[in-house]
Amino acid sequence: MSGIFDVSKEIILITGASQGLGRQFARVLAAHGAAVALAARQTDKLKSLQEEITGKGGRAVAVQMDVTDMASIGGAFDAAEEALGPISVLINNAGIAVEKLAVDQTEADWDSVIGANLKGAYFAATEIARRMIARKQEGNIVNIASVLGFGLTKAVSPYAISKAGIVQATKALALELAGHRIRVNALAPGYIDTDINHAVWDTPVGEKLVKRIPQRRVGHESDLDGAILLLASGASRYMTGSTVTVDGGFLLN
Repeated sequence: MSGIFDVSKEIILITGASQGLGRQFARVLAAHGAAVALAARQTDKLKSLQEEITGKGGRAVAVQMDVTDMASIGGAFDAAEEALGPISVLINNAGIAVEKLAVDQTEADWDSVIGANLKGAYFAATEIARRMIARKQEGNIVNIASVLGFGLTKAVSPYAISKAGIVQATKALALELAGHRIRVNALAPGYIDTDINHAVWDTPVGEKLVKRIPQRRVGHESDLDGAILLLASGASRYMTGSTVTVDGGFLLN
């Protein structure tokens, strides 16, 4: 696809691609011509997504990556680049949440959420940045943050803290990497209906959350398509250190 949102020359690695937003990002970017490396711990789901994309004429490879394991991060980049070529765009999407009040969160809960959401994203970004710098390659990193990095709801404090950290990490990395022609931006989705949380929206808790959204609806995965294409393509070539919010107005309320 030609035009301002062209990604047809990009080789894009997406972490957490086995489900939810990561899977949608992979489908959209592949449909617009990007070669995609699908990274996650659950390779069975990755294989089916790889087959779906290649069956439609796209280029995709599945690689196993545990973002909490530094050796796994490096090994996944090695495998992806051997199969597709040098990664030009990283979508840092992998993440988890543990829903408990703060006084009930354990050290293990904290470590798992901060490890996957913040530590993992940071070290995936620095790993690909080192490779890009060594190759003198222009690059692009897109971190997936959340509106909960800015606003709050109860019972997800480590998640909210991790996503606030992602916003600040995006700025810090953007500042340090700009001189190497590597852009770093973030996408902060609001409440999005995925297969992971679909059952929530018909419950009293879900209905209460939707009432806090000025557009009075939960987002669809496809509502993020334009934003991910913006950030992954040359359309955002003069953006770095920015966070794009797509939330139906949630943060206004």
